[in-house]
Amino acid sequence: MLTYKAPLRDIKFLMNDVFDFQKHYKDLDNGENADAETVDMILQGIADFAENVLMPIYQSGDEEGCHFDNGVVTTPKGFKEAYNQFVEGGWQGISYPEEYGGMNLPMSLNLIKSEIIGTANWPWSMYPGLSTGCINTLMQYGTAEQKETYLHKLVEGSWAGTMCLTEPQCGTDLGQVKSKAIPQEDDSYKLSGTKIFISSGEHDLTENIIHIVLARLPDAPEGTRGISLFIVPKFLPNAEGEVGERNGVSCGSIEHKMGISSSATCVLNFDEAVGYLIGEPNKGLKAMFTFMNTARIGTGIEGLAHTELAFQNALPYAKDRRSMRTLSGVKDPEKVADAIIHHADVRRMLLIQKAFAEGGRSMIYHAARYADKMSQGVANGDDAEFEKWDDKLGFYTPILKGFLTELGIESAKHGQQIYGGHGYIKEWGMELIARDARIATMYEGTTGIQALDLLGRKVLLQSKGKIIRDYTSSIMRWCGEYALDKDMRKFVWALTKLCAEWNTLTVRLMLMARKDREIISAASDDFLMYSGYVMMGYHWARMAAVAYDKLENGGTEAPEFYTAKIQTAEFYFDKILPRTSGHAEGMVAPSESMTAMAIENFAFLD
Repeated sequence: MLTYKAPLRDIKFLMNDVFDFQKHYKDLDNGENADAETVDMILQGIADFAENVLMPIYQSGDEEGCHFDNGVVTTPKGFKEAYNQFVEGGWQGISYPEEYGGMNLPMSLNLIKSEIIGTANWPWSMYPGLSTGCINTLMQYGTAEQKETYLHKLVEGSWAGTMCLTEPQCGTDLGQVKSKAIPQEDDSYKLSGTKIFISSGEHDLTENIIHIVLARLPDAPEGTRGISLFIVPKFLPNAEGEVGERNGVSCGSIEHKMGISSSATCVLNFDEAVGYLIGEPNKGLKAMFTFMNTARIGTGIEGLAHTELAFQNALPYAKDRRSMRTLSGVKDPEKVADAIIHHADVRRMLLIQKAFAEGGRSMIYHAARYADKMSQGVANGDDAEFEKWDDKLGFYTPILKGFLTELGIESAKHGQQIYGGHGYIKEWGMELIARDARIATMYEGTTGIQALDLLGRKVLLQSKGKIIRDYTSSIMRWCGEYALDKDMRKFVWALTKLCAEWNTLTVRLMLMARKDREIISAASDDFLMYSGYVMMGYHWARMAAVAYDKLENGGTEAPEFYTAKIQTAEFYFDKILPRTSGHAEGMVAPSESMTAMAIENFAFLD
């Protein structure tokens, strides 16, 4: 049976010692209520809920799965009861305005909440998680009437939300969307079409589900320039704002999946369903990206969640399981064999998991501060402020989503390896983590899509490499502060070389693209992974610097905690960061080796 304990000591180390969230909160309009005592109370409360309510129904929920019967979806045993407790605790509204029933606390606390509940039970967390993007979209683009109609119930959690993009003929290429929206005399629209892969599209947890739907107006131009965004409720709200008559949206089926089986992934059919325009006509894609950016950060958290859960369960197994004697001599002489944690290769896998979990958490929490600033711009109706922080966050989202989810799969694999044959057996749970982790690299845009977004759009097209120059400059300024520190020299020197190389590689790709049009696509995956490893290296160096300071000047944790941070940073720089060399070589290799082979020569099966 899998177990989970919220890593509150590590969370507080990042919030208090590395990033000084209390100072950050003082600069936010809604930060005054996020004092240290309140934050601790929230962290402990959500940890108790995750550990005692969500974790016990994770494996049982996977075994049971969701049930589908003539359009009705029923979640596994215990899911609805857990959701009711979630609503009673007010957890959905942590970061939303008090006028809609929220706690009006910074968005970063909502993201940290998402990590804790998602690690305990990722499929369950997707139900309230999809509502977050729905709320954010309405907060920014909804009319006053739309906000009043929907936000109270969504923030409370008694209504849920979804995101309806994908159709049978298109996934990421939203220019192919065919769903139609026909305007009516009362300013509503009738929507018709089919959407697939809709997470939480139908379930029994809430009394209503509010769908955010992409569709085309009759006179819309072709491609992405002709997409509009609509609110389509499962039940139309009545004059009192409560559930009214059933709308023309139904669930045609649920998918039978490799993992996250307790999260309903639905086919939704819209048959002249009543909908309401969000934002301007034919500009729905811009509004949808508010939803997408939220979802991509959330998916990055999923990579972290699977890494953490795999590590937490592999570690005690490695301490208990015994096999052979270590090469350096007997470690447990009173036992028939040494615990496998004494073997260097097992330690390698455990340290990879630990480095990825704690390094990924640092990356997420840094980005969460940008999300706080971005959300403040939305709350104040300050488009310039929103755009400023959205642009900054835009650099992080493909790395957090693409890189951290790939690491989640690797960490789950290492967990299975540590368990050996038991890692393949359902009752131990490690194979469940491996199955659930796999989807994270695919939804909200595959790793390849994230890589193209990072290199092709963010780095080259939009900024001509400036975004890399700016980010590496910030790393170099930090390195300058520790250039003469003997303890930090090994980290500073490695980061300095990588920053120079990162810029050189970017320029080389820009020049190569003038003659080799396919190089950006061919290089993008290597560029994404390279970027992720360097970024995580910077975060590990920062954590090491804080740990050295706390060892010398005293901190709230035991010295062993800080020593372990330093040792993990050293492991990351010694054993993981060298992966950048392979990615660097791969990204500047000509694309010809990928493109030269004729399609008919890929296989000879006749």
